Amino acid sequence: MEVIAVANQKGGVGKTTTSVNLSASLSVTQQRVLLVDLDPQGNATMGSGINKNALDETLYDLIIRDSDFSTVIRSAKEAGYDLLPSNGDLVSAEAQLLDFERREYRLDAILKSVEGSYDYVVIDCPPSLNMLTINALVAADKVIIPMQCEYYALEGLSALMQTIDIIKAHLNPELEIEGVVRTMYDPRNRLTIEVNNELFNHLGKKVYRTVIPRNVRLAEAPSFGLPVIQYDRHSKGAIAYLALAGELLRRADEAKVLKCS
Repeated sequence: MEVIAVANQKGGVGKTTTSVNLSASLSVTQQRVLLVDLDPQGNATMGSGINKNALDETLYDLIIRDSDFSTVIRSAKEAGYDLLPSNGDLVSAEAQLLDFERREYRLDAILKSVEGSYDYVVIDCPPSLNMLTINALVAADKVIIPMQCEYYALEGLSALMQTIDIIKAHLNPELEIEGVVRTMYDPRNRLTIEVNNELFNHLGKKVYRTVIPRNVRLAEAPSFGLPVIQYDRHSKGAIAYLALAGELLRRADEAKVLKCS
């Protein structure tokens, strides 16, 4: 089971869009996928077709109250994956976690309890560095970083990479950057090209070849509670996220070959 945190300390970069649509695209390739909505806004929950306001129990109850996994898990049937849903209740978890021993490992323990049930776990992180994000990075094997090719993006990326280095040094030595995915990509923009070049200069093969374009269908899909591949599978957004899932799986296969050789 591979646990992937989708993280960026900067908001509005397509983090939840990537979490939902990568999960759906992986499920289309016959992978067993669990999406963990770790953002109190609950956007990944709503975008998966689950009403965040009608839930008896959420990820909050798992993390803070030790609820049973089976009472919290939801099947996002149309999306094709399972979901640990969230809503505003998760806001208070941040403060409450301070009272727990090994508070950084709460999510890790939850996911280890279902190891073997899934091929991939995708964690949609909050857009800030807090105890919830730290829980995600401690539980994760790898991090996918969505980012726009814009002026402040590289600064935000640098801050996140420093955070990942700290987590590796103190809490999760196995944590690695899986890749950087360029979102809302517009190749006609000169700044996009400049940032793009900087990314490849600094990160090389860590940058996914797949780019996620600006796409109306991609923006519309969450309001229907669907990943874009279910909303319009022929749209540029759906094709891009399928390509991203394919690239992720190819990297995993190549890593296994290298490990065996």
